[in-house]
Formats: sequence, structure tokens, C-alpha cells
Amino acid sequence: MTTPLRPLQLQSATNFRDLGGLVGAQGRRVRSGRVFRSDHLAALSTADLAHLQTLGLTHSIDFRGLAERAERPYALPGVRTLALSIEPTVVQRIQALLDAGHTPSQSDAVALMCETYRGFVLDNTAVFRRFFQHLLAHPTPLVFHCTAGKDRTGFAAALLLSVLGVEHEAIVHDYLLTNQLYRRSPALEGAGPASVMDVLWQVQPAFLQAAFDCVEQSFGGLPQYLETGLGLQPEELDRLRQHLLEAY
Repeated sequence: MTTPLRPLQLQSATNFRDLGGLVGAQGRRVRSGRVFRSDHLAALSTADLAHLQTLGLTHSIDFRGLAERAERPYALPGVRTLALSIEPTVVQRIQALLDAGHTPSQSDAVALMCETYRGFVLDNTAVFRRFFQHLLAHPTPLVFHCTAGKDRTGFAAALLLSVLGVEHEAIVHDYLLTNQLYRRSPALEGAGPASVMDVLWQVQPAFLQAAFDCVEQSFGGLPQYLETGLGLQPEELDRLRQHLLEAY
């Protein structure tokens, strides 16, 4: 199974791509030009800014934490930014291990990443509820992002694509595109062994699966999570699909 590679070839935001083109419910494809995902947008070149203006973006949803936003703020002309903060924890936990005299291993890093993804469900469901409320209230072209566009953004994309009826295999494929597209910035690298940093700055299917397993264990399944966790009623799910899926 293959799905289209949909990057926009920006030079200063390497993980920017359109969710359009994936096949959703009833064989209807996700509309192009409606929802984009990205790494952070605080270092866009003049050419990339001009490119983004051609997309008609009206909203940007920023999942970065408070310090991340303060360190690398941005403003896009004509675009309203909504901050939905999810504080990063993995690099801090790695640093705590180093400070305690423990050299973390790759398996430590994988375990911490899986814990982070479970935290998206257990601790940040209210944030993702607001994400969907915004999508419902503002059915216009938007981009959502975090720092690398891979974890907080990756889970948000996986949830949205699930709502739109995209098959899980295609969702995982889209999630893993980060490993092909994202170019790590030395300015964002944390301390730790190179092998551990490689785990932290890439994605693995096990990370995303940890979140979906947590949805199953804590809510009884995705439909229940959408309804009781995210507060999405059947008519709202239909509205999202109507807006974001191509017509028959």
C-alpha cells in the first residue's frame, strides 16, 4: 500500500504537508488545500512566506509549549494563530536521567516516547477537544503544528484522519513520512547519546500505537473516545466529513 507524498517543498519548514489526497470514508478522498500539518513556522524564508500566502490560510494552530513559543515566536500575514499548548517532556526526562548519572539507552528513549503518547490521551484530551472545536467553528484552510511536527502534530493528524475514515495503515504511513521529510535543526537538539537523540527526533509505529492502545484501554475504543473524550457528536462528525472529504 502506498499513499501520495504530499510535501509542499518549503525550504524552512521541512515537515509541511497537505493532508489532502488520502482515501477516507466511502472511498471519498480528503480534500486538498483545506488542512495542512507542519513543523514550527518561526523561521520561514521570504520565499516560503510568499508560498504560504498562495494557500489562503486563515488559521494556524500551535501545539508548542509556552517556552517553545516564547523562544521562537512567529506571525503569518493574515493568519490568526491559536495556541493549544502541550508542554514537551521527553527531552527534560532524558536530561533528568543524565543528571542522575544514568546514561539513557535507546530502549529508555522508546519507553519515554510511548509514555508521552499515552499522555496525549490521559492528560491532553481537553487540548485535542479544542482542536476539533476549532475545526468545526472555522471550516477554512488552516495549518497545525508543533516544533518538529511529528508527535503532538502527528497524533492530532492521526485523530483527524481517523474521524475522516482513513484506514489505519494509511494513517501510519502518513505519520511515518516525518522520517523522510523532517530535517533536524542543531538549535533544537537536546543533550544525550546520539542514538537516543535519533529515537527522540524520529517517529516509530510503536509511539502512535501506544496512544491508540491507551484510547482502547481508557475509553473502550476510538468511537467512545471521540464521543466522551473529545465531545464529538454524530452530527459534528458528519459536518467534518462533509467539509473535508470530496463529494461523491
